[in-house]
Amino acid sequence: MARAHKRVWLTFGDKRMVETPALWRMAREFPEVSFDIRQASVTAEIGIMAVLFEGDPSAVEAALKFLQQQGVTVEPIEKSVMEG
Repeated sequence: MARAHKRVWLTFGDKRMVETPALWRMAREFPEVSFDIRQASVTAEIGIMAVLFEGDPSAVEAALKFLQQQGVTVEPIEKSVMEG
């Protein structure tokens, strides 16, 4: 079965969201979806993470939708020409 590899920016836009364990909840709800935090910048007021999600395509999409329902902004990371 084909596995999806999806790179996204996750933005936790306020203090309440920064303190919410949204990724932990997503991992509990979708244990078949793995994720790798590639880059992160988190302060008390905002959090931004570059994350690679892997798994069955429908499960990855459902996991990202779950994060959005938790209040996390999910935006795709576009591959640059240098990355090929």
